[in-house]
Amino acid sequence: MDNNRWYDYFLEALYKKYPQKSQLTEALMDLLSIEREAVYRRLRNDVVFPANEVVKIASAWEISLDEIIEINSPQVQTFKMSLLQYINPSKEELAAIRQVVNFIETFSAAPNAEYMEVSNSLPRGLIAGYPQLARYFIFKWACQYNNDESILPLAQVPLSAEIRKMEVQYHRIVKNIPTTNYVWDYNLFNHLVNDINYFSSIYLITAEEKLLIKKDLLALLDYLSEISSKGSFPETGNSVNIYISQLNIYTNYNCFYSDTARMCRIRAFIKYDFCSTNDEMLNSFRHWMNLKRRASINISGVDEKSRIEFFMKQRQLIEAL
Repeated sequence: MDNNRWYDYFLEALYKKYPQKSQLTEALMDLLSIEREAVYRRLRNDVVFPANEVVKIASAWEISLDEIIEINSPQVQTFKMSLLQYINPSKEELAAIRQVVNFIETFSAAPNAEYMEVSNSLPRGLIAGYPQLARYFIFKWACQYNNDESILPLAQVPLSAEIRKMEVQYHRIVKNIPTTNYVWDYNLFNHLVNDINYFSSIYLITAEEKLLIKKDLLALLDYLSEISSKGSFPETGNSVNIYISQLNIYTNYNCFYSDTARMCRIRAFIKYDFCSTNDEMLNSFRHWMNLKRRASINISGVDEKSRIEFFMKQRQLIEAL
């Protein structure tokens, strides 16, 4: 790839992070500690970002340089892996989470924006609105993947106030996406209840905490029932389709698609995100996820019998906690 071509792709990746030139300029000034005019020269291509600055930007903003350089390679497209620490996150990790929130906010403004998630666990954007449930998921992450070998009970797991603030914002802005499609494993709630009972049995969750989580779960279930009945988020009226897969789903996949912003992502073992913005990979994801919908039952809006039966079964599972 010639220098001009890869540099154009690199600048395009920067504008995907910060669509407004003024925002991008400020962000680059802060990150690189350079003057405004120096940023302008780089963005106009009068001066090329030196290698050390390219690496620093790519690392801080999670831009895949190998994907940019190999953008038209016939080889298998690369994925970018993101690993975040939710317990005592660093400034860089907080910045990475903030970028996700900013991306969703910008993405949702496109009139044709569509989000699809195929998952065996509850979506982050939904559970973020329920404090005890959100806390439980951080606790579960800490039990499985925290670098500290000691396992803390739920009450002692430290929570970042900054992450919680971004969770609340995330919970609000995901409802602004014009079209959302969820495809869930039919055992999703069953697995969740089993996990909570296990942690309770080894005294990492107290009886009182278990009741608080149960209360949040029932409230979330009522909210999901309202969404599926209306076929939309009640706060914004934006379209929502909820599908229950008749086949097992082994990990979590999601895809953002609009005229201006596109990304697919695999979430593996709760801990890792593998992301790609390559069009070929993204189109393959969309095709595969739509095939997954064909093996699922849509419980939103139209199939009242399936919807009622599904939510009755999930309520019975949660009530048994």
